[in-house]
Amino acid sequence: MPTLEGFAHLTVRPGQLEGFKKQAAECIRITKEKDTRTLRYDWFLSSDGTECEVHEAYTGPEGLIEHNSHILDARNKLFRDYADNHFMTLYGEASQPLLDLFKAHGVGFKWFYFVEGLETAAAVPPPCRAPADALSQPV
Repeated sequence: MPTLEGFAHLTVRPGQLEGFKKQAAECIRITKEKDTRTLRYDWFLSSDGTECEVHEAYTGPEGLIEHNSHILDARNKLFRDYADNHFMTLYGEASQPLLDLFKAHGVGFKWFYFVEGLETAAAVPPPCRAPADALSQPV
């Protein structure tokens, strides 16, 4: 089964670390309760509490679309009140609906496709044939 992995990077606003942690916990709670295609959703803070990385994995692009629909309000509050500079790095198969979603939200992103590794390249489905400029968007 093809998977989609992502790493979200964001910064915590000065003086907002406790609110940020509470809102992150809310995003995690919603994900646990509602998502059916999420394989990983782990949050990490830098030692000084100013940056965060979220490691995510889904069963495919539709899993991230589902996840987005569930946490939309909680994520909007996170970025309205506690965080800035959202940027996503994605690994795996793209889909046009997912690319459209990223553009609609104005999230900076960059997409990488699997070339070769411990698994044979033949086992990986061909990537979405989107134009190269559609596979990255600066913040």
